[in-house]
Amino acid sequence: MEFTTPLIEATLLRRYKRFLADVRLSDGEVITVHTANTGSMLGCAEPGSRVWLSRSGSTTRKYPYSWEITETDAGVLVGINTALPNLLVREAIEAGVIGELQGYGSLRGEVPFGSERSRIDWLLEDEGKDACYVEVKNVTAAMGDTAIFPDAVSARGAKHLRELMGVVAAGQRGVLGGRGFARQISSGRRSGVVSSPRSKNSARRSERHTKLQGGVTPYAVDRQRTVCRFHGSGPCA
Repeated sequence: MEFTTPLIEATLLRRYKRFLADVRLSDGEVITVHTANTGSMLGCAEPGSRVWLSRSGSTTRKYPYSWEITETDAGVLVGINTALPNLLVREAIEAGVIGELQGYGSLRGEVPFGSERSRIDWLLEDEGKDACYVEVKNVTAAMGDTAIFPDAVSARGAKHLRELMGVVAAGQRGVLGGRGFARQISSGRRSGVVSSPRSKNSARRSERHTKLQGGVTPYAVDRQRTVCRFHGSGPCA
C-alpha cells in the first residue's frame, strides 16, 4: 500500500470528540484534523506525540487533513486509520507477503457467515482445502511495551471472536489478524488479546491478557511483512 502523497509531520496537541484532533504543524500553525478511529487509542494519543497527516484533494471536506500515523513514547509507529487495515491485508495476501495465508485460489471480502449474522473481512477458498476466515483488527492500544486489542470493552469484538471459534469448531480455519503496532506485535510474547466481557459489571476482566481460544490463530502483520511504501521522507504505515 502506498500513500499517494507525502505525509505531513506534526505534533499532537489534543484529541477530542472521537473524530477530531488539534495538531501543530512544523511552521507553528495549529489545525484541526479528522481522526478515522473510534477507539480510545490508549497509549497512542498522548499530547506532544509526533504524528503524520495526509491531505485530501477534495475541496468540499471541512477538515482536509487526516491523522494517519502516531509515534508512541517507545518510538513505535502506529497506523491509526481504521479504513486501511483491510486493504493492507488484502494487498499483503495477494503479494504473497503473509506466507500462512497463501495457496488459496479465491479471495472475497465482507462475506456473510456465522450464527450471529456477521460478515468476515476476508474469506480464502480453494478446491480441496478448508476455507480460511480472516478477521482484521487495527491494533492501536498499548500497555507498556505490549500491543493489545481491544482498547475498551467490545461486544462487537467478542462477537467476532465467537464467530471465528464457531468456524474452527465446524472444521474450517479461523484467523485473527492484527495490524498497527509494527514492532511490538511481531513478537508473540509482546502481543495480547484483551478479553471482552459482555457486561460493564465485568469490565475489570478486560484489563487482563488472555490467549485466543477455540483454535483461532492470531497473526501480526508486522513491519517486515507489510507491502506499503511511503513517498518522501517519513514513516510507512
